[in-house]
Amino acid sequence: MALLEVTGLEVSYGPIKAIRGVDFSVNQGEIVALIGANGAGKTTIMHALCNLIGKQAGKVMFDGQDITAIPAHKLVPMGMAQVPEGRRIFQELTVSENLTLGAYTRKDKAEINATLEEVYQRFPILKERQKQIAGTLSGGEQQMLAMSRALMSHPKLLLLDEPSMGLSPLYVSNIFEMIQEVNKSGTTVLLVEQNAKQALAIANRAYVLEIGVISKTGTGKELLNDDSIRRAYLGG
Repeated sequence: MALLEVTGLEVSYGPIKAIRGVDFSVNQGEIVALIGANGAGKTTIMHALCNLIGKQAGKVMFDGQDITAIPAHKLVPMGMAQVPEGRRIFQELTVSENLTLGAYTRKDKAEINATLEEVYQRFPILKERQKQIAGTLSGGEQQMLAMSRALMSHPKLLLLDEPSMGLSPLYVSNIFEMIQEVNKSGTTVLLVEQNAKQALAIANRAYVLEIGVISKTGTGKELLNDDSIRRAYLGG
């Protein structure tokens, strides 16, 4: 069953059509990757899904509801959370304060505390540094915090935009392991990622975006073994 279904999506920046009639879906329980070169339109799609930018055409269905025109701030309580490119944590607040803000749409304090404990179990470094100012964390730790802040809203669908960007190889490996753990715990994931090899290695399915158009789709394994994909995105 499709948790997210996108049909005929079109986005323009002035006279330039950035996204041209894109269709894709994310089924309940999947990790779906959207890969492509810089400038292909991956982040534009993420912003359009969350209604952070306007659409010229298309329809977005989430959990059986039409969210095409629903304001961005109303999507979080519906079960959609995004970890934006560049992390966008609150740099001058503590780790704990960032996490608390992630649960702002929830009312039950006992459930919020239970989710917080789950986050601390999954990311022990954040528990160790809960009183530390977030801006003083390393890049990898900030990415963990950004993911955890989104998880505090208890989302059905987690949108991850370039989670490995700017991280050391060790942290990249850790982040992808954590994405798999989050998914195994019941959260569906849409992953936008330039690191195609890592993304395809964990994805159930994937879409390849080229200059605003989806050019190919398949399972992660199929695309990893596709010669044209290997040449274009995997360095061989």
